[in-house]
Amino acid sequence: APAWLRRLCGHLLSERLLRPNGVQAVVRGVLEGTGGGAGAEAAALDWRKCDAVAKILASCPQQCLSLEDYYRQVCPQILDLLHIQDKVVARQFQRVATTTVLTMAREHPQLAERHLLQPLLSPLLQCSEAAELAVEDLAAGTMLVPEAELGSCVEDVLKVYVVGNDSSSLLLGSLQSVLGVVFSLYSFAKQNVSYLRSPCQEILLWFLEKAERSRSLAVLEGLAGLGSTVPPLHPRCRVCAGSEGGATIAVEDTISDEDEALYQKISSEQCHVQSLVELLSHCQKSGLAGDFFIYCLKELTQVATEDEAAPNPAMEPGGSLLELEQDQARQERKLLVLQLVAALCESVSDTVFTDIVQVQEFVAAVLQRACVSPARGPGAAAEAQTLAMAMGLVAALLGGAVQLQSSDFSVLKRLVPLLEELSHTYPEPLTQELALDLRIAICTHGACAPGTVGTAADSVLGRKPGMGAQSPAGIPSRAPSPGGSQALPQHRDSNPLARGERNTEQSTGHSATSPTSAPCADSLAPAGLQELLVSAYDPQPPARAAALRHLASMVTQRDPEALRLQEKLLQVFLENVQHEDAFVYLSAIQGVALLSSEYPERILPVLLARYECPAQGTEDTVAAVTRMKLGEVLMRVTRALGDMVFQHREPLIQAFLRGARDPDGALRASSLSNLGELCQHLGFQLGSIVQEVTCCVTSIARTDPKAEVRRAAVHVVVLLLRGLSEKVTEVLQDVLRDLYHLLKHVVMAERDGATVLHAQLALEELDTVMRRVLFPPQTLEKKIVVLP
Repeated sequence: APAWLRRLCGHLLSERLLRPNGVQAVVRGVLEGTGGGAGAEAAALDWRKCDAVAKILASCPQQCLSLEDYYRQVCPQILDLLHIQDKVVARQFQRVATTTVLTMAREHPQLAERHLLQPLLSPLLQCSEAAELAVEDLAAGTMLVPEAELGSCVEDVLKVYVVGNDSSSLLLGSLQSVLGVVFSLYSFAKQNVSYLRSPCQEILLWFLEKAERSRSLAVLEGLAGLGSTVPPLHPRCRVCAGSEGGATIAVEDTISDEDEALYQKISSEQCHVQSLVELLSHCQKSGLAGDFFIYCLKELTQVATEDEAAPNPAMEPGGSLLELEQDQARQERKLLVLQLVAALCESVSDTVFTDIVQVQEFVAAVLQRACVSPARGPGAAAEAQTLAMAMGLVAALLGGAVQLQSSDFSVLKRLVPLLEELSHTYPEPLTQELALDLRIAICTHGACAPGTVGTAADSVLGRKPGMGAQSPAGIPSRAPSPGGSQALPQHRDSNPLARGERNTEQSTGHSATSPTSAPCADSLAPAGLQELLVSAYDPQPPARAAALRHLASMVTQRDPEALRLQEKLLQVFLENVQHEDAFVYLSAIQGVALLSSEYPERILPVLLARYECPAQGTEDTVAAVTRMKLGEVLMRVTRALGDMVFQHREPLIQAFLRGARDPDGALRASSLSNLGELCQHLGFQLGSIVQEVTCCVTSIARTDPKAEVRRAAVHVVVLLLRGLSEKVTEVLQDVLRDLYHLLKHVVMAERDGATVLHAQLALEELDTVMRRVLFPPQTLEKKIVVLP
């Protein structure tokens, strides 16, 4: 266009923009006729037009007196674009508003903060503890933020910050000022039914992901109540349920009853801790959860140091009121840190660490605490177990749990001063020896690894995740402590369990130092086998589990003496299956499965008899648990046999069908799960027995009173369809219609959400299979025909 035409159009456009409701008029005029097209070209055109309008709105026209006046006049209209109710143009208007806000924030941050961000966040800011509004002057019950206003504010924040996805310092700083209120809304929504839960969670996770790691940790510290970087919700304000599924913020009266006030405070703190842990469970891949867990451990060490240094004012008659208040605040902080560590250990510790730097920081925090306050008093056992597991983790890393590089050893060398101090100050001699040996192994990059390091590595690598294990000092395990002993299994995932059996000679040299250590067979002689059989009944679970794993290893290696005593080994394994310790019965299950896969004709009938008729004289609950363990054995054997399981098809299916009619609901669900996996393995070999399976699954899915059992029944159909794939129409031709009617009935009438989800997955699987059968993919073939 000619220059004079462009100038004239710009003048007219700016003149219209400065009139009342001019922003919306300009946006409608420019975007008229767009948004209805489909395809990539239409979407790109729509996006370019929205960006062009945003640039127009963000630029101050020449007719305006000052930039401040322009922002004061235009910014409220820009925020109104976020609330357009017309669904046809709402998406475009919101895109224009978001892009305009971000552009203004980049070009003129101070004006944008004053005229855009603060009005946008004002409903959240006015109920914050840092608000200038005197909440104390308001009467109890006064509604500070109505439901519609609060819900609209949260949605606007989601559109501008999360959808806009601009992580500038201005936006992060403005959002940080209201994160405490957003977190209170998120915590309220988790405990109640509210649509605000999802947007609040997305806002919090976006900030934690986009901000620098130190800033994210400071925000988490503030949300947990350990810092002041995030202004929380005002103490006089509380979140109430709204009538439309949202929430309101009202002023509450001060509670005069001290007991009731204490109860409300403890309940609120516990709810906030649970919500924070739930939030951190979504931040494990980024490593933020691990960093915050380490921060809590360091904070716990700091609190312990203060307790050792500072006297208790309550015990001194001359203590002032200020000292008493400081001591109370310190005790509250200590309890809060302990609660955080315990909750993190319970919920997110299985995958909390993502790299070796975090492992080193975790171990350093535990060692620092052991150096500051050695284990003594009523919590000595838990402290000693935490220290043993941390040192065992280092030993496992040095023993080959992961392939360490030279850079990894440079990280581990940060532990050398702490190990040196521990080797001189810790009261336990065996722990001192292990600390010294670990220091030597780290300094030599693993070239010189004394025997205690190998023993400690075996004790960690040879156990299942989350179960008890023998400590490096030979002390039997009791229970995981809040210090982080549960936070270790991830680093053993890549290491085979057989690695623990590989260092047999190394661990025998130290068996004399601990009377509870598992006996080690130096050779596969009958004397060694006899010693292992005796150790399989050791009262200490670690020794018993180690013996069971050695026996299972002998079966795998087809040791002649072990094969000669296979009936005795089966008896030993089956008796240990009933043990209450998970490490023991999982080792026994592994042994039975290995023995059964080697000799299925002899062992499977015994297992099936035990599965159908448990031992006499046992309680119903104990018998059901034992049968579920045996079901796990049978499924491991099924996987090991592969296609050879066909000859044992009928007794296995009959056993699981009878288990599906047991009075115990957990056993019914377990039997159905095993039945589904077996049907998936059999595939085309199901034969006529599919009629019995279908009748059983249909009746249970329609009539069983327990939701988890109905869920398992529908899951059997999912596994059956998934295992048969395109052979569904051949194998299930007589029952396919009944299964389809069952799935539709579950989707329409079932109350359990998980069961409905299983049914929907089965219908999708069935739909995919039928489409492939009815509409096979077209293939191009080249044919050469020889004419006569």
